[in-house]
Amino acid sequence: MQPTTDADVIVVGAGLAGLVATSELIDAGRTVILLEQEGEASLGGQAWWSFGGLFMVDTPEQRRLRVRDSVDLAWQDWLGTAGFDRPEDHWPRRWAEAYVHFAAGEKRAWLHEMGHRLFPVVGWAERGGYGATGPGNSVPRFHITWGTGPGITAPFEAKVRDGVARGRVRLAFRHRMEELALSNGGVTGVRGTVLEPTTAARGAATSRTPAGEFEFSAGAVVITTGGIGGNHSLVRKAWPARMGSAPATMLSGVPEHVDGRGILAAEAAGGRGINPDRMWHYVEGIKNWNPVWANHGIRILPGPSSLWLDAAGHRLPVPLFPGFDTLGTLEHLRTTGHDYSWFLLNKAIIRKEFALSGSEQNPDLTGKSVRDVLGRATAGVPGPVQKFLDHGEDFLTAGSVEELVAGMNALAKDSTNGDAPVLSAEAVRGELEARDREIANPFSKDSQVTAIRGARNYLGDRLIRTAAPRPILDPKDGPLIAVRLSVLTRKSLGGLETDLESRVLGLDGNPVPGLFAAGEAAGFGGGGMHGYRSLEGTFLGGCLFSGRAAGRAAGR
Repeated sequence: MQPTTDADVIVVGAGLAGLVATSELIDAGRTVILLEQEGEASLGGQAWWSFGGLFMVDTPEQRRLRVRDSVDLAWQDWLGTAGFDRPEDHWPRRWAEAYVHFAAGEKRAWLHEMGHRLFPVVGWAERGGYGATGPGNSVPRFHITWGTGPGITAPFEAKVRDGVARGRVRLAFRHRMEELALSNGGVTGVRGTVLEPTTAARGAATSRTPAGEFEFSAGAVVITTGGIGGNHSLVRKAWPARMGSAPATMLSGVPEHVDGRGILAAEAAGGRGINPDRMWHYVEGIKNWNPVWANHGIRILPGPSSLWLDAAGHRLPVPLFPGFDTLGTLEHLRTTGHDYSWFLLNKAIIRKEFALSGSEQNPDLTGKSVRDVLGRATAGVPGPVQKFLDHGEDFLTAGSVEELVAGMNALAKDSTNGDAPVLSAEAVRGELEARDREIANPFSKDSQVTAIRGARNYLGDRLIRTAAPRPILDPKDGPLIAVRLSVLTRKSLGGLETDLESRVLGLDGNPVPGLFAAGEAAGFGGGGMHGYRSLEGTFLGGCLFSGRAAGRAAGR
């Protein structure tokens, strides 16, 4: 006689991967308990906050913009970016190959059938700059969701809520998993703490006061609890020596509850975590002037024109331009001995090239306003960016180089207790004037200037992402602007090792019976399908792909 269970499957974590897995389980006719340690306001997890970018290959949107893409080119880019070089990269590599084919195949149609729609201009992220087989996207592939992050999560949330209404799904908010229940060598449920109710807004810190305990049993458990980006002690513990020392100060791109708890519980139950030293943190982080969670940072999504200086005022080497190589820039900046760097630009550049990551920072796209989105091409500085100019502590404006550098020195001194290099206005002016001389004619030996001109050959960049190449010091384009940039924690690229059915593998390489994982907890598939680097638009896509695989496999 079969033992009584509380549900067919328990899904732990109500972010995008958890919603997708639960949706697939509903389609399979299964009953589900969906656990989430936060309140109902946090349904959708980090995906809700996102810009909504999705990596896709050879789409109608690309073809309309005369972008020629293919599976072969995308796979070449993925391999050059991932840099797989370890024995444990077997499953990550297989997941990566499957995902590239998914991104070139049914991904768009599958989402479209659920009501998902795309903004017609495709973005060009992570441009690389090292050569054909090096890291980076050879062509624009960053497809922006119409509705940003909420537009990604909404179809799956609706499906889950319909499952609740039909008695298929139980939503268990404020249930924090502490451990997985084991029986006869397999996972048969979860145990944990019921936290006191909360009315906190999405992303805000919540109480950890216990209100009881729980234990649920099921035929299978799916871990979709995310990574470690909100737990800086775990980030520093996993920080690899190849990237130098971890920053003494970092901003948080995710709330505190993104703490790695699910990964640790799965490992305690016999699952194998791999590639913990592979991580994805941004170097263009700025402090949110209106924070939601502690140490809340926002990432600038920059166009290619800002001059990038390290803390001592030295221009970053080729090809570490804005938007070209996130990890390469992070590794270089960690050699400088300082936790910050600078963008130098002017009002004309910030008007055209600055976007901010996050659904809340893009109300026109999030609110699906055609009029407001069209206004990006003709209006002044975007409203959310202007608020950072007005209120953000990392933003400085000035009418002269001398005034700007004086402000940069004061800001650096105040924020580092005086332990900051003093910039020379003469040296900074020299860097700007040298760059500006390269703009004076259509020929240049400056690789960044060449890259700017190359970007404008792409219609999407020319319309809304790349300013015309002009001297930064031209007073007609002023005032001058400096932006202090910090490291912003974001994604774990490693995670629980899984096969192509999202079954968590043990130390012996065999599946742990009853245990599945998806999303960031599984390195977005296999325990790290990105390898060392991301091509962007692949985190949400990895949650979609692995969540779908986990739900379908657990449903079987």
